Amino acid sequence: MKRYYTLSTISLVLLILDQASKLYVDANFRLHETVPVIRGFFHLTYVRNKGAAFGILSDNAIRIPFFITVSIIAMLGILWYIKRLREDQKLAFFALSLVFSGAFGNLIDRIRLGEVIDFLDVFWQRYHWPAFNVADSAITIGVTLLFIEMWREDRNKSKTEKKEAVP
Repeated sequence: MKRYYTLSTISLVLLILDQASKLYVDANFRLHETVPVIRGFFHLTYVRNKGAAFGILSDNAIRIPFFITVSIIAMLGILWYIKRLREDQKLAFFALSLVFSGAFGNLIDRIRLGEVIDFLDVFWQRYHWPAFNVADSAITIGVTLLFIEMWREDRNKSKTEKKEAVP
């Protein structure tokens, strides 16, 4: 039960940050308006993404029900998986909480607007990363932490197997 209280707290904080930042950008920027934060590297640029990462499926007629369904299934899968984590898997729990929160934040946009508000614009000279938002950041950080946790688990398992193999 404590896990779900912690998940709820993390999700609430991230959802407030995500939705408040999107509401602020929507209320104070014109679509495609850009404001430099760090010239030549980072701007706030108001865009809307109808698709997934990099605009995938943005012109597909079934995109809204598809993305809503995938988000809900992913969130339910995360809840199921969190229940099965060991107590010592705190990094995995935190990572899954970030992914859950990010999926939830973008799900709210898809239900409310049919698309996702993005505004964080990072680039170097002519190389642009697609604009993203707080929810996308939470998902990316969460997935990165999951990879780190899987690597650590695999490394610990290998060490244990080596110790057991020594006569």
